[in-house]
Amino acid sequence: MRALIVDDEPVARAILRDYLDEIPDVEVIGECASGEEALARVLDSHPDLLFLDQEMPGLTGVALARSLKEPRPVVVFVTAYEQHALEAFDVGAIDYLCKPVRRERLEQAVEKARKLITARPRPEPLTPAEAKVRKIVGRRGADLYLLDPADIIAFEADGETVHIITAQQKFLCEHPLKVLEQKLPPGQFRRVHRKRIINTDHIQKISPLSSKRWLLILSGGYEAVVSKRLAGAIREQTRW
Repeated sequence: MRALIVDDEPVARAILRDYLDEIPDVEVIGECASGEEALARVLDSHPDLLFLDQEMPGLTGVALARSLKEPRPVVVFVTAYEQHALEAFDVGAIDYLCKPVRRERLEQAVEKARKLITARPRPEPLTPAEAKVRKIVGRRGADLYLLDPADIIAFEADGETVHIITAQQKFLCEHPLKVLEQKLPPGQFRRVHRKRIINTDHIQKISPLSSKRWLLILSGGYEAVVSKRLAGAIREQTRW
């Protein structure tokens, strides 16, 4: 399950992330400090699970939950204010955790979310013809290049601009990362950051940076820092 943490307190986000990193099948794809930032991130990365604080500057947690469009992520509120529980359940939250969060209660909430997500109908699989991406268009100046996906090391966003990284050159991409994530072969390309998709076939080295973070070295010396859990998932997927 891909989870997004939304809380304006950095310490609260760090504690929750540490707990979630220890739960199997949960991948924290990012953290947001405001409701506005979270709404944009949900639209961009489509998390399965949203851990949401209530009292934040600007858009509150309840207001954010009301703004979510289908398909909605599963919402779990994590807040210091017990009085908002009724509102939280009114906007579709499946659980309401009070700070300081206990590990056992968090695990129970994750298990609820897992059962709900598993029970959801799965989209129809693409046919082989639909699923295969033959070429990706990259732009340099006025020229267009038809790139083989196997030659692409990574896609990297810089604001609204997305770059295609190859061993020889960098190109501009005409699609945002969220579109690429839907079209690219999921076993080969993996989103490791809100601004980055990598081609796992180009991984040459995986090294620990700390107890929580690992460094991926790809072709051409391209680097990506990921969580220990994501590094393990990539290693398993690529049969390292």
